[in-house]
Amino acid sequence: MIEELVNSGIAKELIVVIISALPIIELRGALPVAINVFNMPWYWAYCLAVIGNMLPVPILLLFFESLARIVSKVEIGRRLVNWVLERTRRPGKFIQRYERIGLMLFVAIPLPITGAWTGSIAAFLMGIKFRYSFLSIFCGVLIAGAIVTCLCLLGWLGAIIAGIGLSAVAVLGWWRA
Repeated sequence: MIEELVNSGIAKELIVVIISALPIIELRGALPVAINVFNMPWYWAYCLAVIGNMLPVPILLLFFESLARIVSKVEIGRRLVNWVLERTRRPGKFIQRYERIGLMLFVAIPLPITGAWTGSIAAFLMGIKFRYSFLSIFCGVLIAGAIVTCLCLLGWLGAIIAGIGLSAVAVLGWWRA
């Protein structure tokens, strides 16, 4: 599929931005493509992936309720919205307890269904103000991007370094809270 996009004349940079803006895949999929497939320098791939991952966040934070209502008019859309809401409510207690730090850490964990999209929906559901949720999600995306970049560049050594970094951020966040 990526080859088809490249062959169609779409710039590699735009492909990375588009992939990182997609739900579930987000920058966790865009960074390996940029670094390992397109051979982009890690800092350029990181910047593009963060930009792409943050593009849908303001729209989701501000208009999720309206978007959900529109999509729910179709049966498959209603099932999709209910599935997303169900998955988002599960980590809600953690986010609700630690608020901004919890939201940041939730987004920072580089696993499917823990990214900026789900974080935006969780922030909306928890009633976290736009500026706080946007900043928390942005910091979480930066951390997730650093972790995935380390994994792409360093393999298991990168995973260890990223784990230590994430642990340090978590300890500092809980200590300050």
